[in-house]
Amino acid sequence: MVLPFVKLGTLVLKTMSKPVASRLKQQAGLHPRFRQFIVDIAQRNHKITTQMQRRIYGHATDVEIRPLNEEKAVQAAVDLIGEFFVFSVAGIALIFEVQRSSRSEARKEEIRRQELETMKQRDEELSRELEILRRKLEEIEELSKKRGLGAVFNFKHATTEAAKSPEPA
Repeated sequence: MVLPFVKLGTLVLKTMSKPVASRLKQQAGLHPRFRQFIVDIAQRNHKITTQMQRRIYGHATDVEIRPLNEEKAVQAAVDLIGEFFVFSVAGIALIFEVQRSSRSEARKEEIRRQELETMKQRDEELSRELEILRRKLEEIEELSKKRGLGAVFNFKHATTEAAKSPEPA
């Protein structure tokens, strides 16, 4: 019953993170210090990705890479921040889901362990009862060897006959 609500909550959280990321992007471009910080991040990111693309396509990597203009850098950085935010929310939701699932599995494993322990105890009880029955059978066999097999049956028969017959007066 709880599982559908958890999954629905995770989906809502992911969906709500997109407008939050959009708002974060909007505000990121307005503050001067933060704006300079994200421009620097965007320029480094542009340089790294351009070098990687040049290596992948087999082009020369020793050429100078022109920096982005400030508006493109701000746009690239806020896009990067927005994607990072959405990815972080999805990652946190995934970690939460994995932990919840592992707790559920741990509970199931504990129940299985308890059931196994109960079965082991029952097995031990049955083993004890079986041992008692073996001892009784050995006693009966000993009696039959001493008195003969007919004596064992007659002993039982004799005790019932004695109980039925009236005592002489």
